[in-house]
Amino acid sequence: MRKKYRGIIYIVLSAFCFAFMNMFVRMAGDLPSVQKSFFRNFVAAIFAGAVLIKEGSPLKCKKENLIYLLLRAGFGTLGILCNFYAIDHLVLADASMLNKMSPFFAVLFSYFILKEKVSVPQALIVAGAFIGSMFVVKPTFTNMALIPSVIGLAGGICAGAAYTMVRKLGENGEKGSFIVFFFSVFSCVVTAPWLILDYHAMTGRQLAVLLLAGLSAAGGQFTITAAYTCAPAREISVYDYSQIIFAAFLGFAVFGQIPDGLSWLGYGIICTMAVVMFFYNTRWNHKRDQKKGVKN
Repeated sequence: MRKKYRGIIYIVLSAFCFAFMNMFVRMAGDLPSVQKSFFRNFVAAIFAGAVLIKEGSPLKCKKENLIYLLLRAGFGTLGILCNFYAIDHLVLADASMLNKMSPFFAVLFSYFILKEKVSVPQALIVAGAFIGSMFVVKPTFTNMALIPSVIGLAGGICAGAAYTMVRKLGENGEKGSFIVFFFSVFSCVVTAPWLILDYHAMTGRQLAVLLLAGLSAAGGQFTITAAYTCAPAREISVYDYSQIIFAAFLGFAVFGQIPDGLSWLGYGIICTMAVVMFFYNTRWNHKRDQKKGVKN
């Protein structure tokens, strides 16, 4: 139980860190998403590299894991770029909620890529969450924020694919700190050419804010890794949605943003689906463990 409570604390801290990362990204102002992504991942790469050096771990991966590392890094980079674009053009809580669709899409990708079974209730829960996301996106031609909303949802889809690769890498025995390091370095290398060709001059304040975004992201990545080493996802993942509370508060306190009624309805539906998925997975895993106990 102590490990479970530590896991809950870590995942709430992670949500807190990522909410602040989103706030700092928005505060950086009118800069390209690619430029913001580079500085965010540059700081994370330094932190992850320092952890690997401290652990004495070699900077190499298992040969069979390389393809999954590249897929995780590719989808993760696209997810960050989409998320940062959404943060700059949407209410902070809306952008955060669309990104939090990633666990539901991870279920779908696990089915198609990892060939994991998806039950009918799980499929219905994913469909319910997607319907909830439509209240946030508001797909009408009169909605001026439609394109940023769709891009934000695409970021959630990419993040779901990236987390599926993380799951596969974890099953293959790859260390979490190396996964973070590989992804951060990959993202910096991929975005560097665009940064050089289309660099926007930054003030000292903007640079400081982006470095703070990177620090927040590093804190979020390492605390969420610590959370899932303390307790299984089925027991603590629902607490990750506390980020929406932090994002809504920061959006109002710092930017004066107030989500509209449809967005709040969408938040409610998505969070409800997350809670239902949490209890369903917990019950399903409990039954599975009981069956194993009987067989043994």
